[in-house]
Amino acid sequence: MKSIAEKTETAPAAATTEPKVPKKATAGARRANVAPAKGKSGKKASPKKKAPRSARNEAREGSKTATILEMLKRPGGASAKDLLKATGWQPHSLRGFLSGTVGKKMGLTVTSTKGEDGERSYSVKA
Repeated sequence: MKSIAEKTETAPAAATTEPKVPKKATAGARRANVAPAKGKSGKKASPKKKAPRSARNEAREGSKTATILEMLKRPGGASAKDLLKATGWQPHSLRGFLSGTVGKKMGLTVTSTKGEDGERSYSVKA
């Protein structure tokens, strides 16, 4: 059996052989409550290169775009009813196609005239 004196002697000896390690911080340094500064922007995306106008004016043969362009290039153009019948589109879709695709994307000038009977007709200079 060990005496109390022996127990106390061994305890401090074990503690002195190992150096004490200071405690490390468990949380990171605190920052101010403000929005982070914006970093430098990298390389900006360049806009997509557009095809030359001549390439955009061509439509695939047999497509609705080709059909509409043929009808619009006729002398006197084509009435809205004829274009709607040929495509099967709704009137608002036809007007949007003429304005957006034919007018803006293809770069063609679409002329709209209203006849004596009140019917709208569209034409494009060939």
